[in-house]
Amino acid sequence: MGGRSQEEKIAALAEQDPEFKNLIEEHRMLDGKLKEFDRKIYLSPDEEMERKRLQKLKLAKKDRIAQRLSGQ
Repeated sequence: MGGRSQEEKIAALAEQDPEFKNLIEEHRMLDGKLKEFDRKIYLSPDEEMERKRLQKLKLAKKDRIAQRLSGQ
């Protein structure tokens, strides 16, 4: 099984495409924020809503990243 790894494809595309690079950076930032929520034992209702919002955003970015990687 040859070819480049997913990480290599992402890095190559990010170098060529500033919009894609922003997508990757936003996805990582959202991931970091979600990890902060996950470290808390208790979330207020507002935090819970924010966490759900961030999860949806992160998923949407992941879908867009996948589309770009598959060349759509």
